[in-house]
Order: sequence, then structure tokens, then C-alpha cells
Amino acid sequence: MRIVLICLSLFLFPAQAKVLWQDFRLTYLYGENYRLGDPSRHVLTIEHAANTSWGDNFFFLDHMRFKDGTRTNYAELQPRFSLGKNTSGNYQFGPVKDVLLAGHIEMSSFATNYLYGAGMDLAVPGFRFFQANVYRRNNDKVANNWQLTLVWAYPFTLGNQQFLLDGFMDWASSSDDQRANLNLTPQLKWLASPHLGMESQLWLGIEYVFWRNKFGVADSPALRSHENNINLLMKWHF
Repeated sequence: MRIVLICLSLFLFPAQAKVLWQDFRLTYLYGENYRLGDPSRHVLTIEHAANTSWGDNFFFLDHMRFKDGTRTNYAELQPRFSLGKNTSGNYQFGPVKDVLLAGHIEMSSFATNYLYGAGMDLAVPGFRFFQANVYRRNNDKVANNWQLTLVWAYPFTLGNQQFLLDGFMDWASSSDDQRANLNLTPQLKWLASPHLGMESQLWLGIEYVFWRNKFGVADSPALRSHENNINLLMKWHF
């Protein structure tokens, strides 16, 4: 565990790191078909993505509000260290553009999970980016397991309207005390800001959550953990 923390600190505070680009985003979601908890909730998300001379990093914080007034927070930090940018080796082959060392921290009031592994940036025609990461999960409250994460963004136009289909897929393996689970969460967004006279980007759309055995909990008649949830979405880049 100490090694993981040291590696993450190197990712976050490298010497002479240069930010190549960064993006701050604020998202509002509302949905009414959540599983394992209040079925309806408001979610306010702050995101920061950055590409640097040492790799890349993504952070988000979800602030959730429920009908009974309860409020909770959940956050993830995902730094990756690029071998292509920081070594003399050539890590481009086939569709692979780069190979990276990948870290990931999941933080909530219930548990803090540390993930570490390797990632690849892939060149997929039409996609703005496509990433694949494989992690070993060091879980706080349940047995350790493995996770595969895919992340993508696909821009397209219809007429003169701009759209973006992006999202992620997490697949986590089973263990002694949890089921294998699959979380597929795409977002379909329309760029509304040009029609509102805004310089910063404002996107409107929906988020669809397809989650089997949510949090590794087995679905049963008494405890439904299979989730199919459509959220209304508004995202502002600032």
C-alpha cells in the first residue's frame, strides 16, 4: 500500500511538470431509477482533466442530494504516467499510441479503494480519444479483485449541430464476497452554447447507466442491484 501511495505522489507532483491542456467541467444530473439507495437523486459533479508533460490526470467529485435531505460525496482521482513521454523507448505499435502506468483512488465516507495497473492510449478512427486500463484493486471493505476500464469520446455532427458520445465502462472481477459487475455509462450530448451566444461550452443531453450487480452486490428479488437508469444532463466547461 505504501508503494502505491508513493507512486501516486510521483504522478501528482513530478519535477518540472508542464500542463499541455486542461479542462474544468461542472455537470448536473437528475435520475429516478437508481438502485441500492434512494431511487431518485440530484447529482452535481465537478471534473478536472489535464494532459501534462508526464502523463495525464482526471479528477471528479460527485455531490449527491436525496429526497429525505441526505447529502453524500464521492470522488475519484486517476493519474497516469506516460512511458512514451518519459522514457527513450518506443511504445507505439498497431493501434497503440502510448503505454502508461495507471493509478486510481476511489474515495467516499464508506471506503477508500486504491487501484494500480497499466493503461494504453489507442488510435480508433473517428474517436477523439480511446483509453484502456487494467487495474489491481486494493479494496477497503471487501476482498481485492481486478478491474478493466475503457474510456472514450466520439464527436459527430448532424447537419450543423455538434454532438458528443462519450463515457466509460468498468468491469470488475468476482471475489469471495462480491459478484463480478459491469458498469457501462455513456453520455449523449448536444452543444447548445453556440445558440445561446456563450463562449464557453454548454452541453445538454442524457446519461444512461447500465450496471449489473452494482457494487458487486448480487441481484435478487429482495435486493435489486441491476440498474438501468437514464439521467437528464447539463454540462458546462469553464
